[in-house]
Amino acid sequence: MKNRLTDLNDILFETLERLNDDDLMETSLDKELQRAKAISQVATNIVNNAQVLLAAQKHADEFGRNGSLPGILSLESKAKK
Repeated sequence: MKNRLTDLNDILFETLERLNDDDLMETSLDKELQRAKAISQVATNIVNNAQVLLAAQKHADEFGRNGSLPGILSLESKAKK
């Protein structure tokens, strides 16, 4: 699974390329439009989440990491093993 903002950027451009395909039939275009809308909504949530994490990082950098950030804003990744 791709989990970086650069990967998201690639997915968004791939979606744009599919939508820009002149050979898409109308039924396929409708399907791609629905898919693109869903991808866009998820992408918006991912970007918003990244903005919150960036703001938390800036706060931690400015005021120090003294444990004052709530756990939900943890900047450490918890990778599943």
